[in-house]
Parts: sequence; C-alpha cells; structure tokens
Amino acid sequence: MGKGVTKKILNINGVRRSILVRGDEKLSTILRERLLLTGCKVGCGQGQCGACNVIMDGKVTRSCIVPISNVPDFTEITTIEGIGTLDDLHPLQVAWMAYGCAQCGFCSPGFIISAKVLLDENPDPTREEVSAWFHKCRNLCRCTGYKPLIDATMAAAAVLRGEKTKEDLMFTPTDNRILGTEYVRPSAAMKVTGTWDFGADDALYMPPDTLRLALVQAEVSHANIKGIDTSEAEKMPGVYQVITAKDVPGKNRINGLVMLPLNNKCDGWDRPILCDEKVFQYGDAIAIVAADTEEQARAAAKAVKVDLEVLPAYMSVPEALAPDAIEIHPGIPNEYYETNCIKGPDFDWDSVPEENMVEIESYCSRQPHMYLEPDNGYAYIDEDGMLTIHSKSIGIHLHMPMIAEGIGVEMENLRMVQNNAGGTFGYKFSPTNEALLGVAALVTQRPVSLNFNMYQTITYTGKRSPGFMNIKLAADDDGKIQALWGRNYIDHGPYSEFGDLLTHRLTQFVGSGLDIPSIRSKNSTVFTNHAWGSAFRAYGSPQAFMGSDIAIDCLAAKMGIDPFEMRAMNCYKESEDSRTPTGCKPDVYCLEDLYDLARPKYLEAKKRVEEKNAASDGKIKYGVGVSLGVYGCSLDNSDVSECWADLQPDNTVLVRNSWEDHGQGADMGTLTSAHEALREAGFKPEDITLFQCDSKHTPNSGPAGGSRSTVMSGNATRIACENLVKAMKKDDGTYRTYEEMKADGIDTHAKGVYTFTASVALDQETGQGDPFPAYMYSIFLPEVAVDTETGKVKVEKFTCVTDVGTVMNKSVVDGQFYGGLVQGIGLALTEDFEDLEKHTNLLRCGIPYPMDVPYDLEVVYQESHPRPKSLFGAAGCGEAPLTAPHPAILNAIYNATGARITRVPAKPEVVLEALKNI
Repeated sequence: MGKGVTKKILNINGVRRSILVRGDEKLSTILRERLLLTGCKVGCGQGQCGACNVIMDGKVTRSCIVPISNVPDFTEITTIEGIGTLDDLHPLQVAWMAYGCAQCGFCSPGFIISAKVLLDENPDPTREEVSAWFHKCRNLCRCTGYKPLIDATMAAAAVLRGEKTKEDLMFTPTDNRILGTEYVRPSAAMKVTGTWDFGADDALYMPPDTLRLALVQAEVSHANIKGIDTSEAEKMPGVYQVITAKDVPGKNRINGLVMLPLNNKCDGWDRPILCDEKVFQYGDAIAIVAADTEEQARAAAKAVKVDLEVLPAYMSVPEALAPDAIEIHPGIPNEYYETNCIKGPDFDWDSVPEENMVEIESYCSRQPHMYLEPDNGYAYIDEDGMLTIHSKSIGIHLHMPMIAEGIGVEMENLRMVQNNAGGTFGYKFSPTNEALLGVAALVTQRPVSLNFNMYQTITYTGKRSPGFMNIKLAADDDGKIQALWGRNYIDHGPYSEFGDLLTHRLTQFVGSGLDIPSIRSKNSTVFTNHAWGSAFRAYGSPQAFMGSDIAIDCLAAKMGIDPFEMRAMNCYKESEDSRTPTGCKPDVYCLEDLYDLARPKYLEAKKRVEEKNAASDGKIKYGVGVSLGVYGCSLDNSDVSECWADLQPDNTVLVRNSWEDHGQGADMGTLTSAHEALREAGFKPEDITLFQCDSKHTPNSGPAGGSRSTVMSGNATRIACENLVKAMKKDDGTYRTYEEMKADGIDTHAKGVYTFTASVALDQETGQGDPFPAYMYSIFLPEVAVDTETGKVKVEKFTCVTDVGTVMNKSVVDGQFYGGLVQGIGLALTEDFEDLEKHTNLLRCGIPYPMDVPYDLEVVYQESHPRPKSLFGAAGCGEAPLTAPHPAILNAIYNATGARITRVPAKPEVVLEALKNI
C-alpha cells in the first residue's frame, strides 16, 4: 500500500473511530500518535517485550509489529484505557496495585492486557498456566521477577470468580500507620490504567514548533574523524539544522567528576558531547539532525557523510594493555587509575600449605541493563529563560555540573527535571542524552525531543563494567581465613566518569562479609573501546564477589568443608572484633544470626537436591549453591540530602525532594518517611502531596544510586517533617492550623538536611576508612538443574535470607528482591553485551522471560538489627539482591556436577566445556 492514504473504521474501546492511515504505519503508531492512547507503550519495537500489547478481536496482539494495513475494518480493539479507569478499576488493575506489580509501570498495561485475555478464556488458571501465558504473549518485566505479576493474576481471578472482592486485596492502614506495611505506592493507580505518562508520551503533547532530533552515530569502535559533510542532509525535507561539534556553545565535553584523585591519571574531561576529533566507541554521537518530524530527522541523519580513519579497536582489558596498544586518549595511559586495599599486617604466603590455599581467575561480564523504556528526553527554554532538560536522569542535581560547562550554560540558568522513568537500574546515574538535548535547544532556540529506539538504547548507553579478577585465599587447618591477595582490572570502556569510584568498590567489597586479617589487593581501571561503563545495580559488588566468593567456595571444596559453614565460620563477629576490608567495624554485627536463620533453609535445599539426584537417571543433575553479598548505602565517605515540607492553606502538607525514581519506589519511600513523622500531628497519608525531582522547585537530595536514598533522603524527609510538626505544636500539645501559623508569624516552610560524615576519613593510599552509614547483607541459596547433555541450567528455586534492617514497605522491598534475583539469574546464565552484531536487542542480549526463571522465589527477612544511623532502622535494599546471586548459581552448578565455572554468563556451551574438563 506504500504511502497511500486509506480510511479505516475501527471499534476502539467500544467507540467507532474513522481514521486516515498509511498502510505501512504500525497499529501502535496509530493508537499513540493519532488517538493519543498512550497507555499502549512501545519498548522494543520488535514484538519482544509485550509493552504494546492490545486486544484485537479477543486476541492478544503486539501492536508495534502489526501494520495498520493488516487490521480489517470494524476490528474490535481494546487498549488499557478500555480495561478500567481511575474511578472504576478492573480487578486486575487493583491486584496489580495490591501486589506491588507496578514498579516502574512501563510494562504494566501490556501485562494487564494479556492477563485480561487469559482470564476471559480460563477463569481458574494455575500459576504455571499464568506464567506460560505471559511467556507466550512475550511479556517482559525487568523490575519484578514476575512472581508478583503471577500472584496478582491469581488474586484477580478469584475476584472475578466471586470468591473475593476488590477491597479484600487492598491494604487498609490501622492506627494511621503505614511504616512496615503493604500500603500501595501513590503512583500505582496511574501506572495500571496507562495514565502515567513517560517521556515519549510527554513528547507527543509538545508545542507545534518542536523539533524532533536524530543522531548521526559512529558505526565503528575507534577512529580519527577527518571530516563531516552535512550538505546533503541539510537539503532534505523538514530539516531545520544539522548540529556538529563546531556548533556546541560550550566546552563540548562531559565533566566526568574525578572522585578519587590519588593515582588517577585523567581529569575527567574525556567524553565528548559530539565527537570532534575521534570516535571512541560504537554509537558515539557525531551530529544531531533537527527536523520537523522524527522520520525526517532519521532519514537526514543517514545522509550525513563522515570521513573516518579507522584505528585498532581494543575491546577488552587484555587488548588495551597489550604492549603495542596505542593510547585511546592520547597522553593518558589506558590503565589510568589504581586503588589498593591494604589491611592488616603483611602475610607470608610461603608459610601456607598448598592444600590450604587457592588462586582463581574469574570474569564478570558486560551485563546490559535492559530496561524496557528506551532512552528519551526533551528540552526547551522555560518562561524564566532557563534551559530546561527533561530526561530519565536519576541524579538531576548531580548531572547539572556534569553538563553545564560542556553545553555552555551557567548553572543558575540550567534546570533539570526527571520524567517518569520506565526503569533505569543505574544507567542514568551518568548523563546519556541530557547534553545532546541541551545543545540542540540552545542552538535552535526551539523545543526539541529525542527518542532512542531499542537498538540505540542497547548499543549506545552504558553497561556494567566487566571485571577481570585474580584472587588468592589462604586459611589455617580449621578453615579460618588468614589472608587475601588480589590483582583485579575493570574494563570501563572509553570514558572515565565514575571509573575511579567503581574500581574503588573492589577495594571495599572483595572479601566483604569475611573476617580477613590481612588483605593486599590492587585494582585498576582501564580504557577500552567497548561500551562505556555506567552504574548498574549493586555497582562494583558483582565483580568483587565473582572474585572472593568463588574463591572461598573453591577453598571450601579443596579443604573438604561445607561451603555454607566455611562462610559462617569466617563471617563478621563482634566477639572477634571483626573488621570490613576497609578496616572499620560494620554498622551492625548481624551475620552470625543471619547464618543461623539461613541454615535450616540450606539444609532443606540440600535434602531436596539429594532426593532429586537419587531419582534422576543422571542426565539432569541437581545442586544447591551459596554465596554472601554485602553492599554499603550512600556515596563514599561523606554524603548529604535535603528535603522541604510546607503546610498548605488547606492544612495538607506538600513534601518536596529530589529523590529520583527508577521504579524502585521513591514516591513510597518519601510518603512513608514523611507520614511516620507527620502522623503525630494527625496527618493521614492522603493529607500528604509529593512534588519531586525538578531542580527549579525541589532541593538537592543527591542522586538515587548506591541504595543511599532511604538512608539519606528518607532521613532528610523525616527531619523536614519533624521540623514542621515542631513548628505547628502549641504549648498545650495541640497543633496549629495554617491560618494560625500565619497569624502567629510562624513559617509554614520547614527544611530537613541529613549529613553523613565518615568517622574515619578515607585513606586513598590504603583504601582504609569508614565509607558508609549502613550496609545490606544477603545470603543466596539457589537450587539448579543442569542438563549434562545440552549444558542448559535451570534455576528451580531461589531462596535469599537477608538483613536490610527495618523493612519500610513489604511489597516494595519484596519487589526489589524478586526483580534483583531474576536479574542475577540473567547475569549468571544468559545476559551479555559483547558482540556488537549479535547483542542488539532484548532477546539476543539474553533477558529472561517468565518461563526462564522460577516462580519459587523466597525472601526471608531478618529485622532484629536496626541500623543505628539510618531511617527508622532501615538500610537501603535495591542493590542487595544483585550483589552475589550469580556466584551462588555457579557454585550450585559445581555442587550438582563437579564442574567449576568462574565466568558469567554460564551459557550452555560454557557449561558443556566445563563438564568436559572435570
């Protein structure tokens, strides 16, 4: 049908609509851009994620791959907007809220659509049938681990069968208390009805003069730029301007913020906004095309000609450190940062018998984040002349100094706003599109928007930095660890931002959780030409524990000690004055109790796999693994967060902070922190309004990374609300109204600031210090089935016994753990971003679908050790489940088969090779 226009008559959500369409347009485009039914989300654009699912004549349909020419007239189409509304929720939507399914919320409409069709056809499904149905419908979720989604579907089915009511599903506070309950997060209802707009939705509502952007991107990994010819592109229809490095008003560099200057050979100004002299990695931005439509901009971007002198591309640490490797950044060595952990006295390794010592080499891979919402944003000059940039940033106040000088704007004239984010898992700790948007808005003086597709999102944004680990452990004859030695490297891609901080995490977490008297570990950061390293959940600890936890498992096997008991006997103990690798006392001594809590679970798992092996013919072998993960909450050494609380004329409270939300629940964290402080004055949750993440109107609460937000921003929120309550309180114990505050001349605005300063400052030479106000501790116990003929590994059950202090909200914390454990399964077995030709979509990058992971995820909380420096005794929780699930899975494979694997992902071919080497 080509570009011809056709009139379609469709019945959409019960309303007959007559629409003019072009035959090659996708159904999702018609729904979103013509009808503004933005509850239909487009993630992958390839039919792999299910975010775009709609019901077409009773069938689940992936609208992003259906040409409108294939949709007959009078087709009945139902989108999420036709399932239920904020005033009349469908039982599925209520269940999604009640079970904490709507974390980031991007996938929620597509899942609810699929579940609706399932329950229409099968009103009483089993959990296995629900999981299989979501798998068949290609529904993906990166946040929840799928378990809550299956539980919610089962609960909704019970309501539809008349066995429960919608009200039965929802938690109702008693005694005006929501701390420690399953109170539903404030954003949930909008997320489950498709009315929670994300950045690409916002872009559809922008003014008519908005310019749509597309990038000219490098298709090689390393090259000198000899010339850029934009003449042909500038003549193409709709093109307003082609912007190159010469047009950038500022320094044209991102400020990488050197965090640890000692032994750091770069100044942090190595990442260009638009490449001017060199290309450093595949996908680097070379030019921006601004046009009337995105289609026109993308077409013109293809017409820009870039003359390159291709250089050798160093795609790993060994390649970048080869003797003949050139410097990726001329004048800066490829190995540009070094950090050491020097704890305790020197150790005589020659004194250790061979049977009491192991040395291992391991590798933690370049895990892709695989959030479902592609990177996007928009920018404009606001009514006060401020350059305003909207994005998925999880550090709006952090990113301002990183981009201001580079784009050429003063900080006081820069405003950053976080859009509703469809998952980030840390990649937006670094700016991705913010500087590009800012440059385009400044240069054109017009509103601009930039939407990446999934290919660009996967190939251009940052990834987990691979870790090359070399660890030695020594123990006495009883298995008590005496010393650790390490020589480790981080592949941080071509840009230095936060590379020092990441590598320093190895100093902090290699050997963490173990009482090791002597540590000598050297860790280096290396430039390569592969994907630039960005923050990813558990930042640095997955690499660290791929070293030290694999090593202790190997040592336990070599010495004939049970691996669980080997870890338990060596854990932090107050009676032994145990110290962390950085030489400080842990925040609490909780690990002895945690191992005692986990031991029965471990013994039950051992019994289960023994029974399965006894009944097996040997083709499938079963095993249980163990690991310990530890992570600190907050930025290193010192940290601060601020929040504001204002009593409003209607006697409600407006709480303002910049606690950014990846989907982890910043709204719920803020509401819980505020309400617990405000309820003394009689405020209910519904009396509290949240205003978050707009640098023009909200204070600097610090970035939402490192599981710092509950500790830092939660405390700042608490303090602001406590200060407001103090100001409201009368001498007789009652509380002033807004009118009384004004009449008495009392300020209705209260500020809360929470500061952490290390009791022992960091010694950059030795890595010793007291870096965090609180820690999280998790014992991982996966049970696996290994097919010895195919090499395929299936995790059948995953138990995690954890101590994150007080559980602030049960459904939120459960969701964090379920999602993190499933990301750990992906890291261990399937997920990778190594091959630039293969690893270009969600499926090929190995994201787990519902049937790829167990429903049986069990999380056991220990809450008997409240954190003394944290909010209501709570640590963070987001990083905890992804600290060390992957070595536990590798250890389970060893337990099942005797094959030792020390690199991830352990794909079938890796497992088969290991089995051959037994």
